[in-house]
Amino acid sequence: MDEFKNLNDDEKLKAENDFLKMKMMLERGAEFAKTDKEDALPADVENQFLRNIMEFEKQFDKHKITTVYDKLGQPQQFKPSNEIDDGGIENAWEELHAYMLEYGIELSAISPKITARELYRFTTEELFEHETDDIDMPGIISGFIYDEFYPDYEYENTNYAIDDCIKIIFNKEAVDQMPHLAKKVTLNNHKNITQDSYKTIINQFKNAFDDILLHSIEATGCFIKETICTIKGKYVAEGIIDNDSVEWNNEFTVVFNFDDELGYWDIVEVEIKGISF
Repeated sequence: MDEFKNLNDDEKLKAENDFLKMKMMLERGAEFAKTDKEDALPADVENQFLRNIMEFEKQFDKHKITTVYDKLGQPQQFKPSNEIDDGGIENAWEELHAYMLEYGIELSAISPKITARELYRFTTEELFEHETDDIDMPGIISGFIYDEFYPDYEYENTNYAIDDCIKIIFNKEAVDQMPHLAKKVTLNNHKNITQDSYKTIINQFKNAFDDILLHSIEATGCFIKETICTIKGKYVAEGIIDNDSVEWNNEFTVVFNFDDELGYWDIVEVEIKGISF
C-alpha cells in the first residue's frame, strides 16, 4: 500500500496491527485495552497474536466437529490398558500423553488419586471417542480434565472446606466473597442465615482481633451419603489482641449439599468448635 512505502519494517507492522485490530472491532466487536508503551508487545509478537486469533475464529466459525481419535490421526500403536503390566504403564502413559500433545490434545487430572493406568485407560477407551472442535493451529491445545468426567467429590469438597471456608475465616482480611456458600447456611448456633448475615458475623469475629493466625489445619474425614457430604477436621489457631492472645485447638465440620439442578455442592453448615460467633 502506498501509504506504507515510506515506513520502516517495524512501523509497517504497527500500522498493520492497527488495521487488524480495527477489522476485528468492526467484524467481531473486539475490544482492545490501551497499553503504555513500556507494556506494549513488540510489533512482530502482537502481529502473530492477532493473526492467530483471526485464524482461530475463522476455523471456529466453520464449527467442524471431529473425534479425539480422528484428530490424533487414528493411532493404532497404543495397546489396551489391560495388556500393559504395572511396570510399563507409567512409560505407556507418558508416550501417549506426549503423542497427544503433538496433535494439540492434552489430558490432565486434578485429584492426586488418579493413576497413570486410569489416565491411559480413560484416554484409549473413552476420550478417543469424545467429540471436539476440529481446530488445527500451531500452539493451540484442546485441554481435557479427567475430573470433569469423573469428579472426585471427596478430594474436591475437602479442599473447598479447608481453602475456601476455614482458612478464610481464620484470616484477618475481611470477607467479601464466600465461594460455594448456599443461600441459607448455619454457622455454629446461627441457624439458616443469609449469605450477607454469614459474612457480617465472620467479619465481626475478625474485627475483634488485631491479627488472626491459623497455625495448622487438617481434614480427618469425609463422609458422603447421597446428596450430603460432611468434612471433619482439626485446627490450631490464635487470635491476637494488643499483647494478649486467645488460642484455639479444636475441631471443625463443614457440610455440603449437592444441588441436583445446578450440578454442584453448596456449603450449608459450618461448625467451628471453640469459637463464639
